[in-house]
Amino acid sequence: MDIFLNEHRLRLSCNPKTFNNSKPTILFLHDSLGCIELWRDFPEKIKAGTDYNVLSYDRQGYGKSASFSETTRDKNYLKKEADTLNLLINQLELEKVILFGHSDGGSIGLLAASLYPEKILGVITEGAHVFVEKETLDGIREAKIAYKMTNLKEKLTKYHSANTEAVFTMWTETWLSPMFLDWNIENYLSNIQCPSLIIQGEKDEYGTLDQVTSIVEKTRGISKPLIIPEIGHTPHKEAPKTVIRETIDFVLNL
Repeated sequence: MDIFLNEHRLRLSCNPKTFNNSKPTILFLHDSLGCIELWRDFPEKIKAGTDYNVLSYDRQGYGKSASFSETTRDKNYLKKEADTLNLLINQLELEKVILFGHSDGGSIGLLAASLYPEKILGVITEGAHVFVEKETLDGIREAKIAYKMTNLKEKLTKYHSANTEAVFTMWTETWLSPMFLDWNIENYLSNIQCPSLIIQGEKDEYGTLDQVTSIVEKTRGISKPLIIPEIGHTPHKEAPKTVIRETIDFVLNL
């Protein structure tokens, strides 16, 4: 279903009016090239193991939501998305919210838990970034080559349609710009009071384990690292059994 937030149309994975409001809602936050459909059946598997409400949405510019309003981003674009997430939670009247964010979505989840701690019961991240690393930039440069030389653009167009070029360009040009080199959200972490599960593949091509160390050490709530050997940037796809088991265990024990 679609809703309007700040006069922009956003696509939701389902109608929250059907939710059991006595139970928590797990809100899934997609990555820099993601959307609702790219989560595939992962949210439903988490729902089956918890009996909690699950919801994902396409951020503006992604998937089946409205196109971007701007052609460039500033250094605070992830914080702005956290603010939008807060508005979404308010508009949908969601209570007992748990965030599951992948990559950019993980950074957005951390920012939302810091800025709106009273709203968030817990946070799960996969491959989240809290500062820029050489490995991140090298990975993005590799993605740019793949976009030109492989069928990556064709694959993304299946999900983002006319938004595809903007989705890819906004991601790569923002992160590779000189103004973004000193982007850092570590100062927000100390305000995160809820428990967190910080997941990362040992061979994540977009970041090192220093990201996990920083998050776990700087958050005030109980923060558990989960480093999965021999996988990269998308643990819920590369090691689904482990991520599903650990996610279910985490949310049921909040």
